[in-house]
Amino acid sequence: KSGLDPGGAWHAWGMACLKAGNLNSAREKFNRCLKPPMDLNQLNHGSRLVQDVVQYLESTVKSVLITDDDYFATLRELEATLRTRSLSLEMMCEGKIQHNSYYQECLFYLHSYGTNLAIISFYMRHDCMREALLHLLNKESPSEVFIEGIFIPSYENGKLHMLENLLETIDPGLESWGVYLIAACKYLQRKNYYHILYELQQFMKDHVRAAMTCIRFFTHGAKSYTELGGKQTWLLKIKDHLKVYLQEVSRSSGRKKMAFTFRKKMSATDVSRHINTVDLQMEVTKFLHQCESSGTSQMTDSSLPTLFGNNNMKMDVACKVILEGKNIEEGFGIAFRVLQDFQLEATEVYSKVAKQLVKQQKYSEIRQLLKCVNESGMAAKNDGDNIILNCLNEFKNIPAEDLDNLIQDMDSDENKIQAYMMCKKLRSAYLVSVRQEKARAVQLVQHVQQLAESSGDDVVKAICAQWL
Repeated sequence: KSGLDPGGAWHAWGMACLKAGNLNSAREKFNRCLKPPMDLNQLNHGSRLVQDVVQYLESTVKSVLITDDDYFATLRELEATLRTRSLSLEMMCEGKIQHNSYYQECLFYLHSYGTNLAIISFYMRHDCMREALLHLLNKESPSEVFIEGIFIPSYENGKLHMLENLLETIDPGLESWGVYLIAACKYLQRKNYYHILYELQQFMKDHVRAAMTCIRFFTHGAKSYTELGGKQTWLLKIKDHLKVYLQEVSRSSGRKKMAFTFRKKMSATDVSRHINTVDLQMEVTKFLHQCESSGTSQMTDSSLPTLFGNNNMKMDVACKVILEGKNIEEGFGIAFRVLQDFQLEATEVYSKVAKQLVKQQKYSEIRQLLKCVNESGMAAKNDGDNIILNCLNEFKNIPAEDLDNLIQDMDSDENKIQAYMMCKKLRSAYLVSVRQEKARAVQLVQHVQQLAESSGDDVVKAICAQWL
């Protein structure tokens, strides 16, 4: 008559029927006020009313089970025990919870009015992981339901191994679980739970991704190559994963292709290349670890470069190896292999090293660097000259004797003249210019004369004028 929503009254009536143990009557009352969710895969446990019903039923069963062995149980509890026990003595869910009427009621309400997450969470609460997994699979629920309802409770309660065993029992190839396992890996990565991630990747036999996680364990947080020296076991694990992957690829290529849809694929060529990178990183790590231990290490960069980074980082590794040895020659061989293996811009690396040596005032080592570059057999004609010109472009205050030595080491007269001009050594530039073929010599001397005029060097200007 008053036009009020009768839902609250039906719910209260239903709860009263439940408490009185009249389960059928409760179903009828709740049917008038409870509705199934619009989306069964929404990430919640359904309406508050349904949750209240399930909560009450679960607490009733718990109180029955708790008083099981209590000699001082009240008459009402004893009646409830007898009533629920007489209905069924069958065990379910791997013998962990009982198939009594109250559990059946919970499942009735959850299946009728609850979400998939609510049903799965109910199974998980009562140690029925297998039922939870089968429900997930049968309803083709999205991966978010798996993460929230099964995966997070499993690792939080130390049951990850149990989960893995069940996944394998239900589907030994794990293909049915592919989308869920990948989602779990992404979730763990977002949370930075890399140890659980690595364990899961090993279970999945996803060797390429497991190798990538090992790279992270090797590089993350290390501030020096001494630290990396103590983490070399991760490099061995990377190699092991990649080798196992190669064996599996070669085995499966001989027979019918297996559809490893969720495991990361990589060509055999790429895998071999990565194994070579790991080998080279091991060599770099041993060398730089040794340099740091013996105190020859000079560079104090905040970032620690490894061969697992981009090309700029690999170039930094090559520079570091050349600069940190007892002399240039000691690390040049390893650095040269880094440049060759990754096809890096060698001249850029050598110029970087030379500039660093100028900063450290190690001018004789620049000459040693040029010697190594020329003897490498891979240097282009003007590489050595360009390295020196790059240095002079940045540093104008090299001592006169060292500067002369460096310029004298240059191959091309044109480059020597350019270097002398850059350093304002106009008399030296003039002396080399006049030795050139006549027409070219005239051009060069005129250029020197112009520079002498603009810099106010009257002596060189007069010499040039006289020669011309």
